[in-house]
Amino acid sequence: MSRARADEEKYWHSSKCRAFTFDDEDDELSQLKESKRAVNSLRDIVDDDDDDLEKVSWSGEPVGSISWSIKETASSSTSSLEGRDSSLQKGSSSYAAFPKQVSSYSLSSLFKGRNKLPSLQSLSDALSDTGVKNYAPELRRPKAEYKDYSSDWSPKDTVRRMQRGKVCSLERFRSLQDKLVLLDEAVAGHDGNVITAVLIFLKRTLRREILFRELEVRQVALCHLIHFLKETGEQKLLLDLLRFLDRTEEVALSQYREHLNIQDVEKRREFLKGCIGLPFSAEDISHIQDHYTLLERQIIIEANDRHLETAGQSEIFRKYPRKASILNMPLVTTLFYSCFYHYTEAEGTFSSPTNLKKTFKIPDKQYVLTALAARAKLRAWEDVDALFTTKNWLGYTKKKAPIGFHRVVEILQRNNAPVQVLQEYVRLVEDVETRLNLATKYKCHDVVIDTYRDLKDRIQLMAYKCKVERGSAEEEKINSILNNT
Repeated sequence: MSRARADEEKYWHSSKCRAFTFDDEDDELSQLKESKRAVNSLRDIVDDDDDDLEKVSWSGEPVGSISWSIKETASSSTSSLEGRDSSLQKGSSSYAAFPKQVSSYSLSSLFKGRNKLPSLQSLSDALSDTGVKNYAPELRRPKAEYKDYSSDWSPKDTVRRMQRGKVCSLERFRSLQDKLVLLDEAVAGHDGNVITAVLIFLKRTLRREILFRELEVRQVALCHLIHFLKETGEQKLLLDLLRFLDRTEEVALSQYREHLNIQDVEKRREFLKGCIGLPFSAEDISHIQDHYTLLERQIIIEANDRHLETAGQSEIFRKYPRKASILNMPLVTTLFYSCFYHYTEAEGTFSSPTNLKKTFKIPDKQYVLTALAARAKLRAWEDVDALFTTKNWLGYTKKKAPIGFHRVVEILQRNNAPVQVLQEYVRLVEDVETRLNLATKYKCHDVVIDTYRDLKDRIQLMAYKCKVERGSAEEEKINSILNNT
């Protein structure tokens, strides 16, 4: 074993390469000369078969030139030089184990990372086995990037980094003054995400009283926090903040919104009953009262209809089974349900449509639209006719629609009303052009013919004659009008 080490030492001492050390000469010129001498001596170690290859450095300059040596020395760190020199000086086992086959590589192969022969092991494998560093210059990260990992940032710089999406810790801002400056800088940056992030940090690190007091004079940040608490559902903190700001109506509305989280209908009814006494505005308190009354009605109607449907005592429930419960439904849906299943009931019952209209003060247009849709779906055309028929003080009847007869025609057509029913309401459309368009669209031929006759428009009658079937009653009617002088 000792003999083998002696042979290795003899091999290295007999080499033409002279080890480079810092102890020989201290001046910079001597170091440069020594580097040049070491590089030139490598040509004797490696084969000269690659002379036809271009031996250049990363910068494109010839390897071994003075300028290359200067740049190579300057690019190497002090620590790497010390490690390399100490290894050369001591003749460590890692250098002793360097395979002799390194002579199979040209100097350009060392820099370009190519093997001379495909059968030889790669340069990276050879160097990894020996622990020797690569001769190529180390590519370093720019010094400016190391600044990103520093935690010594001012509030303004921290906000700018957050706006660029970079990660930075806010924990270094410990004093109240620094935290408020950070919040002011975030608001000045007009970036909602940054403002929200800073507010979350303040909410976690400040007492509520201090946070509320400082936000009271910072309205932009205050609005962001209120919106954030509403979105995240932090109801308790939101109510405490609104009470601190003396916003009683907002406190009441926030408490009222809690009914959405109550699934049990009886508990929701009791909760709404308790909300009536909250400090709402005059307009809002009427809506809360209506909500409570509507839910109370729905509970009664649902219980009664479920019993009728289960017992099979009502024909309409047998013919049209209910698809869903009426509980917690809006007022318009409840009115449609009532017009569909309880249209003929007396006004005194809770499920009567007229009772709902009177109790909740539903406008005539909304009531007519809903009732028309419900009765047309059941194809109860007599109820539809009665819906628009009115009597004057002399006893004469006439049809009147608060929503306009053109909308009545559209609703009837969507519910597949027969042509005779459609024609009756198309005739009641006052605007002539609208009447003709609707009559042509829905093929109400009699209405089109009568309208052109009243307008005495022979040309349009002759043109429309081509659109009806030959030999039909409509064609005979058009011919009769055209022949009448």
